[in-house]
Amino acid sequence: MNPRIIAVANQKGGVGKTTTVVNLAASLVEHGRRVLIVDLDPQGNATMGSGIAKQTLEHSVYHVLLGSADADEIRLPARQGGYDVLPSNRDLAGAEIELVQELAREQRLKSALAHMDTQYDYVLIDCPPSLNLLTLNGLVAAESVLIPMVCEYYALEGLTDLVGTLRKVRAAVNPRIEILGLLRTMFDARSNLSQQVSAQLAQHFRNKVFDTVIPRNIRLAEAPSHGLPGLIYDRNARGAQAYLSLAGELLTRLESELAQPTH
Repeated sequence: MNPRIIAVANQKGGVGKTTTVVNLAASLVEHGRRVLIVDLDPQGNATMGSGIAKQTLEHSVYHVLLGSADADEIRLPARQGGYDVLPSNRDLAGAEIELVQELAREQRLKSALAHMDTQYDYVLIDCPPSLNLLTLNGLVAAESVLIPMVCEYYALEGLTDLVGTLRKVRAAVNPRIEILGLLRTMFDARSNLSQQVSAQLAQHFRNKVFDTVIPRNIRLAEAPSHGLPGLIYDRNARGAQAYLSLAGELLTRLESELAQPTH
């Protein structure tokens, strides 16, 4: 069976994309699923947050996009957490310039993942915080998009831009892509503004907003400096438990049709 490929995207930085990718991956493994992370961000934070030293990489996603290495050759296991990673480092920043002259440049990641079909149940793509050619590769390869967002005033404006981009991608290159859900991250329940923006999201996007809310959590923020998902660093932390809950909700959304009784 083909894996579910999910791009985690928001052109606004600092909304918890990488935290979501790493912790959702570990949480899906906890639920018995086989998971691959694709680190499409030249900062390589998902790589480092998985305990992989980006400075010592001989090959990375950069080489996969340019066709000089296969995805199978460069993938590495996370130090802990049970998932695999297609790692990234600063080399990837040059890929965008080098790909400009190439044919089907926005299809490179999709082609690279095609032959890994049966090895994983879920592929999570950590997109960079911009709407560039790397993000476009992620959106073309994916069938759905998970959008982490902080409940602040400017977040809604950025969301409008992203929805517009998805509409263009659907019309031009990937007709199957859809929004899987909006995830409220770094949520402060004591803030009136957070509550107001959260209510607006629910009003506009209804069932596209995940019920699970990721709280602001120190232990979750500390985990990447140890190269670990929050679930491994401190399983009992509120943030880690929230991502476990998110994984359960995501699986219910995506796999509920498989659970229907057959006659």
